[in-house]
Amino acid sequence: MPSFVVPFILTWIVTTVALIIITFLPTGVESDSFGKTAITGLVFGLLNGVVSILQHSFLSGLLWVVTLGGLLINLILFGLSAKLVEGFRLRWGIWSAIIGAFLLTILRSIIGGIFGVA
Repeated sequence: MPSFVVPFILTWIVTTVALIIITFLPTGVESDSFGKTAITGLVFGLLNGVVSILQHSFLSGLLWVVTLGGLLINLILFGLSAKLVEGFRLRWGIWSAIIGAFLLTILRSIIGGIFGVA
């Protein structure tokens, strides 16, 4: 098994748990089911992986600093994930994306820290 598989699965689980919590809060982030939320977590993780590769390859971390630790990246990826996964919605549009991205950044840090996932 490739060395990136287990960390990716753990990150996917952490992201999915964070998204589940976010959908239960009054954020305007909605999901039809646990499965849709898990798919959204997977899509978010894949998009985040692509952005990370581009960031490290071309931008040398400058984008990370400029975007307040990735919050802007999370905002964009949050919106893209909602567009790509039918059944995962941002009820209040950009405001739901802003709230969701902010909470996702915080929750992933907390949950990831508890379980030792970066």
